[in-house]
Amino acid sequence: MVAYVVIPGIDGSDERHWQSLWETHWGTSAVRIAPASWSAPDLSDWVSSVQSAYETAVRRDSQVVLVAHSLGCWAAAQWLEQARPEKVAAFLVAPPDPAAAAFPREAAATFLNVSARPLPCPGVVVASGDDPYCDPAASASFARAWGVRRHLVGDHGHLNSQSGLGAWEEGAELLRALVESSGP
Repeated sequence: MVAYVVIPGIDGSDERHWQSLWETHWGTSAVRIAPASWSAPDLSDWVSSVQSAYETAVRRDSQVVLVAHSLGCWAAAQWLEQARPEKVAAFLVAPPDPAAAAFPREAAATFLNVSARPLPCPGVVVASGDDPYCDPAASASFARAWGVRRHLVGDHGHLNSQSGLGAWEEGAELLRALVESSGP
């Protein structure tokens, strides 16, 4: 078994978002972060929330996969850098570029100075070719800096509810491959 830590972006993921659909499918194997600052994200609050969710998840199974979307990718990366856990993998979808014009600078000010450094675990960055928050060159740069591979999934915007992905089978296959390659 695998335990999943679900790390959405600003305001969480609504019920139509692939993260929420996967979380429902996983049932008790999934733990969603619960920061106090969903709408005005505070990096330290989000990192603490990842820690709390991880502690719950690791009690359920020794193999944990962080399933992050958007700003959640940065919270996951920061937590990984600090905690350096064992038996963890990172599935990082649509990380926003803090230098991009579309980045929510006011709402997410504590995320402006994040930088990608090598992750202490296997992972993958999944990106869209037309993400308004992160162009392909930036997602490739993040993947290189994190030391993980990048997978482009075509042009699907920010890979969120508005992208119309539903349960997003292509993403689920990428996640399965990551889990299989990083398992015990």
